[in-house]
Amino acid sequence: MKSRFLIFGMLLLIVHARSIVAQSSSMTSLSVGATKVNITPPLNELPKQFSGIYDSIYSRAIVINDGNQMIAFVTVDIGAISDDLASRLLPRIEKQTGIPEQNIMITATHTHSVPFGMSGEALESKIAQSVQFAKAQMLPARIGYGEGVSYININRNIIDPETRRWWEGPNYDGPSDKTVAVTTFETLDGKPIAVYYNYAMHAVISGMFDMVSGDVPGFTSTYIEDNFDNKVVALWSTGACGDQNPIYYQQTYDLREIRIKEYAERGIDISNKMPPGGQGLDRNDPQVAKLMNQQKQMLASMGQFLGEEVLHVMRDIKRKSSNPTIYTDRKTVTCPGRKRLDEGRAGYAGTYEDAGPVDIKLGLIVVGDIAFASVNGEVFNPISTRLKKESPYANTMMLTLTNGYARSGYIPHDAAFGTYTFEVVSSRLKPGCAEDAIVNGILDMMYNISNYSSKKK
Repeated sequence: MKSRFLIFGMLLLIVHARSIVAQSSSMTSLSVGATKVNITPPLNELPKQFSGIYDSIYSRAIVINDGNQMIAFVTVDIGAISDDLASRLLPRIEKQTGIPEQNIMITATHTHSVPFGMSGEALESKIAQSVQFAKAQMLPARIGYGEGVSYININRNIIDPETRRWWEGPNYDGPSDKTVAVTTFETLDGKPIAVYYNYAMHAVISGMFDMVSGDVPGFTSTYIEDNFDNKVVALWSTGACGDQNPIYYQQTYDLREIRIKEYAERGIDISNKMPPGGQGLDRNDPQVAKLMNQQKQMLASMGQFLGEEVLHVMRDIKRKSSNPTIYTDRKTVTCPGRKRLDEGRAGYAGTYEDAGPVDIKLGLIVVGDIAFASVNGEVFNPISTRLKKESPYANTMMLTLTNGYARSGYIPHDAAFGTYTFEVVSSRLKPGCAEDAIVNGILDMMYNISNYSSKKK
């Protein structure tokens, strides 16, 4: 009799153990893969004004599956993802991976140190490959979110103390969100797979080198990846940086003054407009060489400081989920446009005539309680700050320069239209539309998703 009870008890234990395993398996629905692909162009394909390659550039990708659908975050070391490039890449990635276009966010780091308008079959193939390779490496995983701060960005618009007109410079009192938003992905036994971090700062430190560089985003990601012996992929996500520069940018201002004088000696006035890159600079001038060397040091320093903050946040993330649900949406909002009729970089009110309406593409991916909102343009920082304040998701970040580049140029917030900064006077948007259109457009998608998820439950 005792032996029968013993056997029966053992059977119950086996059934219970199998039940626990089954429950554990069902609770872990998330899988994640990540990789990076080198997209550095060959030396012989660089435009004439480029003198070489300072550091390699990449397409980095994370693919996420919640058990029902897949999404992909892609970050490319490129100035911008044009609408034409996005219109080719998104369907191509969908065809090669099965990930729907709506579920893909391709973000440019906005480095100013790559050939303008980079495109072509070789580049597009490598970007698509980065998503394919990431999908092929998917493992059961969990996701976590945390926030830190970094003070390497600053509002870049000031009243010049001499001219009393708007110009570029570090505005310590201007709006500037210092948040570093960090999303981590790791295996179920705690080994990091990837990190997706969001920060609002223009990647312009190496802009006058006329050499290929990933700038601060590239140096930051490389620093993080090196910390994990390159077993982790670190993706920079461009925050609302339309009015944000690196805080230490004086070398660029000094180089501009040198260039203005050199052009003036040839009878050309560029004091209120800047040719791209470092055109007109004498690289053999000891002062030019010293300033550029200081910029190279700044790249490494800023990459290290921002990278360390990301690592600090990663270490402090305790709450992680292995079974979040994914929701996606996207929409287009339209604002009245204008065409500028005069020239000049900043300091004076522009003159305009009416132009056709401007479409702005918005996207939303929600993974559990983390909301990734995207805009296809250079958004001013206060628009992102307002969105995060009004968002129903405590964990919200804004991805800019994503899935295209709006014809608007810069996208200022409403109050900025009262200033004559170079971003505002060059914007193709009329005042009074874009801020509300973007924030309310994204909020509408968020609440639609919230309502849908509530009904589903």
